[in-house]
Amino acid sequence: MENLEKTLDGYAKLCVEVGINLQKGQPLVINSPIEGLEFVRLVAKHAYALGAKQVHVNWNDEALTKMKYENAPMEVFENFPKWYADGLEEFAEDGAGFLSIYSEDPELLKEIDPKKIAAHNKSSSMTLKEFRKYTMNDINAWCVVSIPTKGWAKRVFSHVSEDEAMKKLWEAIFKATRMDLENPVKSWEDHLKNLEEKVKFLNEKRFKKLYYRSSNGTDLEVELPEGHIWAGGGGKNSKGVYFVANMPTEEVFTMPLKTGVNGVVYSTKPLNYGGNLIDNFKLTFKNGKVVDFEAEQGYEVLKDLLALDEGAKHLGEVALVPYDSPISQSNIIFLNTLFDENASCHFALGKAYPTNIEGGEKMTDEELEKAGVNDSLTHVDFMVGSKDLSIIGKTKGGEKVQIFENGNWDLLGILIYQILTLI
Repeated sequence: MENLEKTLDGYAKLCVEVGINLQKGQPLVINSPIEGLEFVRLVAKHAYALGAKQVHVNWNDEALTKMKYENAPMEVFENFPKWYADGLEEFAEDGAGFLSIYSEDPELLKEIDPKKIAAHNKSSSMTLKEFRKYTMNDINAWCVVSIPTKGWAKRVFSHVSEDEAMKKLWEAIFKATRMDLENPVKSWEDHLKNLEEKVKFLNEKRFKKLYYRSSNGTDLEVELPEGHIWAGGGGKNSKGVYFVANMPTEEVFTMPLKTGVNGVVYSTKPLNYGGNLIDNFKLTFKNGKVVDFEAEQGYEVLKDLLALDEGAKHLGEVALVPYDSPISQSNIIFLNTLFDENASCHFALGKAYPTNIEGGEKMTDEELEKAGVNDSLTHVDFMVGSKDLSIIGKTKGGEKVQIFENGNWDLLGILIYQILTLI
């Protein structure tokens, strides 16, 4: 690929300077597949150039992961190592930034006993619960990015050679992260400002309920809690440093009231969950809880996900993404949540971000529960956006506003509102 080396170096720099926004003296922890060796070295180079205290890398290898699932006994998956969680907590307490490179083969564990996968997901979530408070509460800067791996690339571009698939996926990632533009950093600054305008509009309206309708059968009412906060683009960590948690990102998001979701919602893209695909599924909610579900593919995996704990049956995130977002316009199904969620409106089953409610990052678990904030060991995004999705917001005073029409922001309506607020 022409200029790959130069663009890759720029991408690594973007991850450190814009994603994590690494500060002098700050440690950086990277989670990466072994196929990302050269990229990680570039990230480390830029991190040290900014004055990083140290760069620590946790490597993973899909071949070894699959081998483990095929051969290790169940007790291995039921007992996640505490020393690993302790190490992450130690880095978090030292103010580290956390960069995760998410590039797994979406069907790596397709033939594996789903009970082993469910056991691992539960034990890892329980053991890492304390560490995840540092990221879920934005105490530490964190960022999720992707690079192509052979397994993932061939799943996305199965009709071409492995080399061609890698090339195509690199091109798609660079386009989605604005690395194909002349000045990626400036482009990101403009993009983040655009998202902030949407966030401001939603936070000023203080919608009480959102109504989702689509011709695929989606008919859902989502109540939002008192004091909910919309966010999008980036945020600030506990030291006031601005960072961007997802690259790419096209969403603005908040939390639903734990008990305030009613109706039916249909998925519109496959969900890659723990090396397995869940596709064409339907969830039925009553008083916030999933009371029925169907899935054409991955039914048992979805069943185990919902059974992880009580919170996994409730929603923790409501996210708005236009149907004509750049990632959606690529017409690529990435089979990777980082990308697919930024091509589609989505929800998340499981834990809500405490930062999505006023004072939430300082609340106790009991206070969050009382405020209607969902808690869980998991947080799994799934896509529901479609080209004819309609979303209507209703304020506490009964005013109804068309937020999304035909899958996209009703920009005219938002513009009129903004003009009226200036008069």
